[in-house]
Amino acid sequence: MKNHVTVGVDGSAESRAAARWAAREAVLRQVPLRVVHAVDWPLDPVLPGLGKQGADRWADQALTETAQELHRRHPHLEITTRCPTARPAAALAAEAADAALLVLGSRGLGGLVGFLIGSVALSTVVATDTPVVLVRMADDPDGPGTGIVVGVDIHEACDRVLAFAFEEAARRGCPLRAVHGWKMPPAYSYVPLFDPDNEREIGQSVTHMVDDMLLPWRHKFPGVDVTHSVFRGTAGEHLVAASRGAGLVVVGRRLRRSPLGAHVGPVAHAVLHHASAPVAVIAHD
Repeated sequence: MKNHVTVGVDGSAESRAAARWAAREAVLRQVPLRVVHAVDWPLDPVLPGLGKQGADRWADQALTETAQELHRRHPHLEITTRCPTARPAAALAAEAADAALLVLGSRGLGGLVGFLIGSVALSTVVATDTPVVLVRMADDPDGPGTGIVVGVDIHEACDRVLAFAFEEAARRGCPLRAVHGWKMPPAYSYVPLFDPDNEREIGQSVTHMVDDMLLPWRHKFPGVDVTHSVFRGTAGEHLVAASRGAGLVVVGRRLRRSPLGAHVGPVAHAVLHHASAPVAVIAHD
């Protein structure tokens, strides 16, 4: 049974923020926390000029310091550490295999910097079916962020995405907001005189479909305060806007491969790089 939370650390401020977030999540779930540091020696750029023994000592120190800090914050939380020697993405994906959740740090989401960093995190996200949460250094687990935002797609079965979002909202006792972005059918771009009533009718129809999608989950989680927003436009943009002030954004990732390998999809990609809150990526069929 997957009954623990795993967090990847590397001694950076970003990974320490992820560890704090993961520890609070483990406390909320009442499960143990596993802290993992993957040593990719001799290729690890965080450890320039160190031999293998030095790299091992540095890794042990990073794990020890992180575990000690978390013990001070959560004295009753069960914490274990692991230090596999492998490429980080592969090691973290392997560690996530028996975890309920994997938490990783990110140097920042947004703009050019956000686009260029996080190759290990993105590689790990597409290498595991386990839910993955990316946390930035600015994401304080005890900060002011409230509520959960979840992206829904009426054209796909996203039960795993909604299950995760509703369970998190119930666990935290916070409101949940579902967001869906829709576009006009391509054929309408060829209509010279478009009737605005058609757009309103399509918007109402989409809203009803989102209502129907959420209905069984409302019944299953009657204590969760659920609202939904349906917008015409790109879903990623609306999710990024909705992330401001949120405690967590939940998006889905289809389990499929392109000719160039696995990918997270355009909506998840946009949210990962530009959202102003922690982002949970949930793999689904």
